[in-house]
Amino acid sequence: MKRDKTFLLLGGAGLVGSQIVREIARELEPQKIVVASLYRGEVREFLRDLRKEFPRIDLVGAWGDIFLRQEFAMERRRRLLQSRLHREMMYDDLFGDLEQTYDRSAMAQLIEQHRPDVIVDTINTATVICYQDVESLSQQTHDLLHELQRIVDHQDLDALVDFGRNLEQNVSTLLISQSIPQLIRHVQLIHRAMRRVETRLYLKIGTTGTGGMGLNIPYTHSEDRPSAQLMSKNAVAFAHTGLLFLMARTPNGPLVKEIKPAAMIGYRRVSYQTIKLRGRPQFRYETRKEALDGRLALRGDENLYGRIGKLQMAGVDTGENGFFARGEFEAITYLNQMEFLTPEEIAQQAVLEIKGSNTGYDVIAGIDSSVMTPSYRAGVLRQTALDKLAHIEEETQSHSVALGQLGPPELSKLLYEAHLLKLNYGGLADVINTPATEISETIYSFLLEHDVLRTTIAAIGVPILTPDGRHIIRGPRLNIPESIYHEVQVTADGLDRWARKGWVDLRPLNFAEWQDRFQRMRRARHMLHTRGTSSLTMKTYLPESIEIGIVVAWIFNNEDEGYRIK
Repeated sequence: MKRDKTFLLLGGAGLVGSQIVREIARELEPQKIVVASLYRGEVREFLRDLRKEFPRIDLVGAWGDIFLRQEFAMERRRRLLQSRLHREMMYDDLFGDLEQTYDRSAMAQLIEQHRPDVIVDTINTATVICYQDVESLSQQTHDLLHELQRIVDHQDLDALVDFGRNLEQNVSTLLISQSIPQLIRHVQLIHRAMRRVETRLYLKIGTTGTGGMGLNIPYTHSEDRPSAQLMSKNAVAFAHTGLLFLMARTPNGPLVKEIKPAAMIGYRRVSYQTIKLRGRPQFRYETRKEALDGRLALRGDENLYGRIGKLQMAGVDTGENGFFARGEFEAITYLNQMEFLTPEEIAQQAVLEIKGSNTGYDVIAGIDSSVMTPSYRAGVLRQTALDKLAHIEEETQSHSVALGQLGPPELSKLLYEAHLLKLNYGGLADVINTPATEISETIYSFLLEHDVLRTTIAAIGVPILTPDGRHIIRGPRLNIPESIYHEVQVTADGLDRWARKGWVDLRPLNFAEWQDRFQRMRRARHMLHTRGTSSLTMKTYLPESIEIGIVVAWIFNNEDEGYRIK
């Protein structure tokens, strides 16, 4: 294995990330380490010290919010949400075209710029995504909807204008603050970027969300308990693990590993310092006595209180987890509480995993070793079920091809096209040796004569595109194109895209593509009796006849990279 030269540390200036950087620098002889974190100041301060320790390594800093598009990377999310235009752009990045989002993504541009061999991601992704106050925003939006009903009932048009602006801001913010869509898009983007630059390994330093504790956890990130935000963080943390499990089983991508510390991580330093909230110093104020005989303001105007000085205290700096006073630190780390784990220990295990050692701490490997896999018994019963289905089809003179309940629509389209070829030609050779225009007209005439088959295809939402490409034979609904609207504009490009994704396509060009597939299937047959067991690969198609399920599985394996690797 060639030596890894370039390492990208996401969250590299943080508590855990900084220790992993040092361990990589000491143990792996890298040429270049890119330290990426949210704030420019923390990156520059860390690199200043690091360059003194490791003068021969090219140490590069990067900063900004990688969860946003590049032009927003230096902005605070809260400030962006105040602009309707920015909210619309953020919505487009989350729910719009993935390729266009990728081109704008700060994270994708960072990865493509530095082309790392290894990415170590120490960002607490679950916290970043979940602590966007969705619960409070949902409650406020719910209250606004009730208020909207009151305004409509009273026909108060003057109040409706201002109210509409508030409702729009709340609803649009709520849409782009949903955790699962954010997590899915984040994983899609980083995986696409790593495939493009051929990253060898992606190592995630994850979280349990509760420091290893259960539903009875008595700690939160300052909010009251039971904390919906903390439970959301836990759910997203393990949803992230699930997506990484899928990433690890995706061909032509990086190796994927995750280490999940199940304790509080600490600590960076013990000191007496000014207390900060979201990077800004907190202050002590003169107090005042207030009667509890009316409404209680939870957030008063600071200008009405005399400022005394900065809030300072002795405590333990635990990095991203916060700055804890002695009492807090003493409680959370006590026996049978969250206890704690040092960043140096995490860094040591991370580097061992990068080297290829089996530390026993890789969560993805743990899941791999625990999930149940396909069985020999199921393989035997598979053939029994297929034989029974074939017998029922013969008895009932019916066609058991596809219902559309197993998607995507492309699956139904391919199965029915293969079935039509089988009914009219039987084997691969006859399809290959017949002109595509003749196949097109033959199958079109066949469908016009066979009402049950034709109407069955249309009934499941799959239209039939005629040989001239100008008409479709359809039922009341279409699965493709997918749209929230009842009508869409037909264009030439759209028609080709829809036909490929989910229409039975009777145009000669499509059957020429089928002929090319069948030729590739037949070319692999010559190895069947000359290479022993090694002759059976994904490219091998065993039957000479057209077995529709096997044909489509071959297409998914060889054209769509839709196969399992574990």
